[in-house]
Amino acid sequence: MSSSKDTIKQTIIVSLLLSVFFSIIVSSAAVILKPLQAANKLLDRNKNILAAAGLYKEGEHKKSDINRLFEQFTIKVVDLEKGKFLTDAQLQELNIDLAKFDQRKASKDPALSVKLDKTQDIAAIGRRSHYAMVYLVETGSGIDRVIVPVHGYGLWGTMYGFMALEGDANTVVGLGFYEHKETPGLGAKIDTDKWKSVWPGKKIFDDAGVVKVKMPKGIIDHKDPANIHKVDSLSGATLTAVGVENMVRFWMGDHGFGPFLSNVKKGEV
Repeated sequence: MSSSKDTIKQTIIVSLLLSVFFSIIVSSAAVILKPLQAANKLLDRNKNILAAAGLYKEGEHKKSDINRLFEQFTIKVVDLEKGKFLTDAQLQELNIDLAKFDQRKASKDPALSVKLDKTQDIAAIGRRSHYAMVYLVETGSGIDRVIVPVHGYGLWGTMYGFMALEGDANTVVGLGFYEHKETPGLGAKIDTDKWKSVWPGKKIFDDAGVVKVKMPKGIIDHKDPANIHKVDSLSGATLTAVGVENMVRFWMGDHGFGPFLSNVKKGEV
């Protein structure tokens, strides 16, 4: 009887010791790997920004090229309400570190974001951060390209990506997504080179500065000047296409980067 109890007791003790041992191993691995995971996340972000700007292509560039290519960008933080860059003094006052600023986290902080009403929130994002990071390619004559982060709800979840515009703050260079939950073979076509290739050269605004991007059903005749604002929809993925269109219209509009892009055009950022 005593021997049986001792066996149960020993089994419990051994199980507890093993649990503690493996917990320590898992926790230690998580701590050790955290810097590597953060570095890989940053590398992937940089790759997607470069790809949207047409400066990185799989097969033509190596992973080791990413950091070198990314050095050509100037990183700024924009006050979306005013459409102006934050100064160094303002960044310091707001305690914003360019290396650590997370727009997603900021959008969940009531002190750093604004709740959008239904008429404003066509991208279905709920809240919008007061500030956003933008990435510029500059030349001696000014801004050559500007890349902005965009996100909006698709069919199954929020799509996160980057849109690149030429220095005129109107002509699209590229649009790419780095995170989404769209259906493979349907909505996930937003990842394909074929679909992404229809964006370069399209115009966001008309002559009056109104956002005109549309994704009508069917194939667009891209040689027709009348279709300069139109992009092919996604066959079999209507809701994803609607989500992309709403996302672009929101972030290029008055409640997104619209004021900033207007200032870029006027050279007043």
